[in-house]
Amino acid sequence: MSALVLADSVVHYEYYGRGRPLIFIHGWLGSWRYWVPAMDVLSEDYRVYALDLWGFGDSDKSRHPFTVDSYVALLRAFIAELGILAPVPLVGHALGATVAVAFALQYPDVVGRVMAVSLPLGNSAINKRLLSGGSSVLDRMLGRSPTAGYADIEQEVSRTAPAAIQQSVDSVIGTDLQPGLKDLSVPLLAVYGELDSVVSTPDGTVFDGLGQSRRMLVMPECRHFPMLDRSSQFNRLLQDFLKVSDDLSSLELKVEWQRRLR
Repeated sequence: MSALVLADSVVHYEYYGRGRPLIFIHGWLGSWRYWVPAMDVLSEDYRVYALDLWGFGDSDKSRHPFTVDSYVALLRAFIAELGILAPVPLVGHALGATVAVAFALQYPDVVGRVMAVSLPLGNSAINKRLLSGGSSVLDRMLGRSPTAGYADIEQEVSRTAPAAIQQSVDSVIGTDLQPGLKDLSVPLLAVYGELDSVVSTPDGTVFDGLGQSRRMLVMPECRHFPMLDRSSQFNRLLQDFLKVSDDLSSLELKVEWQRRLR
């Protein structure tokens, strides 16, 4: 277990491997741990890092506010403190995808490229169960059991600060990244699970006219965690994305990897 203190608050992280840096950023459900299968594979060629955002996992849960801006600042301080060499690719999921894209817009010279998994584009992209009144936002999020079948994630969710969920959901809703997609100076691959019950897939026209360095792919038969539902296929896609040029038009979900998982 590794940790450092940033802005007077503890940040937990883990790292594997040697080589060029790569950073994973988790979403609302769970922590760094659900990236382990991808980290294991990518660590053969990269030094992979995954951190727990404030309010999640083993990081400080008293640090306020839990917002996209505060997490962008956290990521900037994390990279600087560890001396991670730029440009570094970012892989983010849901909340983490929002943080990754917002970070790339603010610090384009630090980022090499971004894979954004389950990136919410607009407040209508987030399941309205998270927005309705009554129970806590965490209870509402789990109401449709997006973590069912993921025992490790369910255990991690119980360790999440409810305030971190509520504040970060509100912050993501108030962060409209869609207009900024055209301003990104780095390649962006947006990946969605076909059966995701937390974040809906945007209309494919969102990426029309943005050039060949922007691409959206939908992974069939995947829920909110495509990196776990079809880990081999996801990891192959990520490896291809990290190696391809800024032109992402050649990227595809490899059929042979799909067959192995059936």
